[in-house]
Amino acid sequence: MESAPLTHFSARGDVHMVDVTERAISDRIAVAEGYLRLDPSLRERLLRNETAKGDGLAVARVAAIQAAKRTWELIPLCHPIALGGLEVAIDPTPDANGLRLEVRARTSAPTGVEMEALTAVSVGLLTLYDMLKSADPSITIGPIRLLSKSGGRHGDWVHPDLSDASEAGRPGEAGSLEREASTTTR
Repeated sequence: MESAPLTHFSARGDVHMVDVTERAISDRIAVAEGYLRLDPSLRERLLRNETAKGDGLAVARVAAIQAAKRTWELIPLCHPIALGGLEVAIDPTPDANGLRLEVRARTSAPTGVEMEALTAVSVGLLTLYDMLKSADPSITIGPIRLLSKSGGRHGDWVHPDLSDASEAGRPGEAGSLEREASTTTR
């Protein structure tokens, strides 16, 4: 992979916020995912909404949405952007001991929405951990990664590990968020 310049450093090497005022407004989408590994019986209790702290999946979705909206306050060099939409899906993994959280973030802005998608995934998973840690502090978070992005100067990008673009929820194509209505996310 070609080494791209690190845009958050000036020519002198000073940290700065990138100036995006001259960039064109572009429709942008970013899709990110993350995983939670936990005891299969605890996962089933969560999916059946039988945990002590209430509906963990609903709380995690709301936390993910809140986090995306506040990304610019959490990540020092991020621009505040207006989110046009944010979708959160939480699905059980095919094995019995995992959950997958996926976020699709949308905006029309002069800068990307990848950090909002990644922040939403991270905080959604941390929220699930918080709600379940008393039952099992050994829950593991990760990996978390960007699956795809579209829009802007660099155009579309799909994670190189994905052989099928639809696996990545590639913008404009079928992705796992379309299955959300039929999943266990209430």
